[in-house]
Amino acid sequence: MTDRTARPWTRMRQTTAGELLAEFLGTAILIILGCGSVAVAVVGLPGSGRQTGDFGPANWLIIAWGWGLAVVFAVYVAGGVSGAHINPAVTLAWAVRRKFPWAKVLPYWAAQVVGAFAGAALVLAVYHDAIDAFLASQNPPTGRDGSVGTFSIFATFPAKYFGDGVWGPLVDQIVGTAILVAIIAALIDARNQPPSANLAPFVVGLVVVAIGLTYGTNAGYAINPARDFGPRLLAFVAGWGDAAFPGNGDWFSWYWWIPIVGPLVGGVVGVLVYDFFIGSVLAVRPAPDAEPTPPPGRVPGSADGEAGDGARAEGDVLPETDQTRSGR
Repeated sequence: MTDRTARPWTRMRQTTAGELLAEFLGTAILIILGCGSVAVAVVGLPGSGRQTGDFGPANWLIIAWGWGLAVVFAVYVAGGVSGAHINPAVTLAWAVRRKFPWAKVLPYWAAQVVGAFAGAALVLAVYHDAIDAFLASQNPPTGRDGSVGTFSIFATFPAKYFGDGVWGPLVDQIVGTAILVAIIAALIDARNQPPSANLAPFVVGLVVVAIGLTYGTNAGYAINPARDFGPRLLAFVAGWGDAAFPGNGDWFSWYWWIPIVGPLVGGVVGVLVYDFFIGSVLAVRPAPDAEPTPPPGRVPGSADGEAGDGARAEGDVLPETDQTRSGR
């Protein structure tokens, strides 16, 4: 490759296009690991011969921890380039908060949805045989169209107790995403108590685990429009029919829009709630007094020079960035 042909590609990676590549890959990894954990619980263990007994509700632990760890590693992959939003609700919330340029919102959304679609396609390629074996084992054998169980590997649907209601699942998605984004705002706020030692992605993953364990059974805790919409598109193309679009099942109909609208509203609500109750308070509180400069030969943060190399003074925090580590 000559310098002349390499330069445009290099210039592209130095601009917003490089951030979009990171959002694409980060969201793809989120789906590869997250939807992969659902595939293990739904079709992998039952058909592999590795499950000697029915796990029952314990399968939910596989899913909750699978999604939480998926967030952790997706953020570690993309965070240094794009901030690893990997979630349109986070992107919108940060734009509303004036921490992110509005001009980048739609490109970020597009990269996230395409990345989610690609990640779901890889999950389907890997678990194709397991899905077909599961469907063939049903009595009577069934196809993908109308199989909500196997569709759930890719996208979400509401619990039976909601019936065909809209408000229950919609409120669930608003609340779940508001919790996610509000806690993310706290975790990256340098004025608060942000995790140090680059542990923020791990803690954000724990937030997703907590949401899955506390609110997940209501509507599958999508809490991320790209996480649901991209795999839903893949499922529709791959033969799941009405279960994917418009989102029909035995007890629900036209569900596809709820995991999009609910998280977008919830993300904005979450960041505004954090800023009203915590951010605005921190903004008007005086900053801690700076420690005096130690005499020559003394280690900062230690009056007698006993602190070891790399010791952090009390009150030191990580610098706040304009981009956040995302959730699912």
